[in-house]
Amino acid sequence: MGIGVSIFLIALGAILAFAVNVSVSGLDIAVVGWILMVVGAIGLIMTAFIWGPRNRARGDVVAERRVYDDRV
Repeated sequence: MGIGVSIFLIALGAILAFAVNVSVSGLDIAVVGWILMVVGAIGLIMTAFIWGPRNRARGDVVAERRVYDDRV
């Protein structure tokens, strides 16, 4: 789960928890919203702290070499 998906889940959960005022039998929309917000927050934390450093470690190493040619 990336940062974008995590933010989307947090936003969708906040909309369901705080803005939707619909009654569905057998399902509490506010609880579903809170669950989505928690899952999005966990995904954001995992992306930042667990998978984030691995992506930075893959960077290419640039080495500079100077070659001197003393032939005249």
